Amino acid sequence: MRILIVSSSDITGGAARAAYRNHKALLNCGVDSRMLVQKKNSDDYTVIGPKSTLQKIIGLGRPLLEQIPVKKYSQRNGTLFTASWLPFSNVVDRINKINPDVVHLHWIGGGMMRIEDISRINAPIVWTLHDNWPFTGGCHIMWDCVKYKDNCGACPCLGSSKDNDLSRKVFNRKKKAFVKIQKITMVGVGKWITECSEKSALLSNKKHVTIPNPLDTNIYKPLDKEISRRLLNLPSNKKIVLFGANSASSDINKGFSKLCESLHCLDIDADAVELVVFGASSPKISQGFKFKTHYLGHIHDDVSLVAIYSAADVMIVPSFQESFGQTAAEAMSCQTPVVAFGHTGLMDIIDHKVNGYLATPMDSVDLSKGISFILNSENYLELCQNARKKVLNAFDSQAIASKFIDLYNQILK
Repeated sequence: MRILIVSSSDITGGAARAAYRNHKALLNCGVDSRMLVQKKNSDDYTVIGPKSTLQKIIGLGRPLLEQIPVKKYSQRNGTLFTASWLPFSNVVDRINKINPDVVHLHWIGGGMMRIEDISRINAPIVWTLHDNWPFTGGCHIMWDCVKYKDNCGACPCLGSSKDNDLSRKVFNRKKKAFVKIQKITMVGVGKWITECSEKSALLSNKKHVTIPNPLDTNIYKPLDKEISRRLLNLPSNKKIVLFGANSASSDINKGFSKLCESLHCLDIDADAVELVVFGASSPKISQGFKFKTHYLGHIHDDVSLVAIYSAADVMIVPSFQESFGQTAAEAMSCQTPVVAFGHTGLMDIIDHKVNGYLATPMDSVDLSKGISFILNSENYLELCQNARKKVLNAFDSQAIASKFIDLYNQILK
């Protein structure tokens, strides 16, 4: 069985890291897997990137060119919108030349290919839903908008009031292209996003399954808390509250604003707690936290992340929307309980008051209650052990790889 994983990048960004973990898990199970990317950051020989310097330069420029049609919408809300219009991509030609048995698409934004190109793929397609883009008119995070169930237009993401806007045009292009694709299976990384896709006008007639992102629990496992704190120069006698994501403080979807609100109303001795933030550097203007705060910047390797998770007493994931919630699973695998809003993909990861706390969505006060619940719990060690058990049982990479192998075999039969 020859599988080709297709992603805009291999290890840069949450979706890319999930795709790469999927690829490595398949290799570890003996599957002939290759990965094709527009931007290669690893030195992994099983990942196929641009062949020439010119192709690398073009690959770096395509995400910028991709955004040209979006620029005219001056009232857009700041979340990513992809029209997937850029021509002259040779990605599908390379896919068909490799001639795999199954093509497994992941996140393919950033100008990697046009919508119309997807229908030219010869092999059966599996497409993992890392966000809303495959079934919307272009937005990656739809929030409360449900126009994807009918026909996009007057897009809130674009700040548009016109029905026949860019989102409607992209929606119609997808509609024409997706009709031509017969052999395709949509994979939701959680129940929530699977249900959204099943209810969408674009993909409701396609096969759907739910298979979560894999996590190598032999890498993401608890380290000694004292050693982890010494490595990070963190105090051993204080409670450590952790928050982190790609672009942690600048990506509005990651909920940094909600974190700030919850910490300001957290009823706890300020001298007993310190905050650690990864994925962002120290801001120019202080947030005015009453706790000492450590900004670790962007973290790119698993070993550092494991040490950070292991050093913490609680991880906060206050995202407005998560298809899965990768940082939550990573933290829990390192035996650190997680507090998050009880909605979207995080519902599949956290069990309320068993291995973490699910706060009322968008309620900063309840989020702060969740932090207090974890930090003051008489059964804290049990919460930690339950967190690790949940990941071992539900998200271990070998088990997830087996599910994908079964899916590939069903498709090929």
